[in-house]
Amino acid sequence: MSRYAKNSGAVFALKYHLVWCPKYRRSVLVDGIAKRLDQLIREVANEFEMTVHAMEIMPDHVHLFVESDPRWCVAEIVNRFKGRSSRILRSEFPVLRSRLPTLWSRSYYAGTVGHVSEETVRRYIENQTGK
Repeated sequence: MSRYAKNSGAVFALKYHLVWCPKYRRSVLVDGIAKRLDQLIREVANEFEMTVHAMEIMPDHVHLFVESDPRWCVAEIVNRFKGRSSRILRSEFPVLRSRLPTLWSRSYYAGTVGHVSEETVRRYIENQTGK
């Protein structure tokens, strides 16, 4: 397995640690809701050719380690996961509609995960010559 992925115009290694919470950080991601959320996240990832490297669904938040290609910006990736899961979970589990005005809070955390450190990249760029 290569440490880089490719598409028709790019070679990349774009991996993100994403975290998001239910509205008011309610502990609603349990039992059947958590199982269905896991399925929905994997469906979205598959549809948009993303790789889920790790996922942990806690009662009051979700951790996702996902890899995507450069076609999708981080905000779009998060919105695809949150949008579809909210719509479907709220239709399949009425308790979510009665307890929350929306399933997810508007905010999220996104961090990049890479093979080289910031210092290595800085040093590499600084050592380039205009030849």
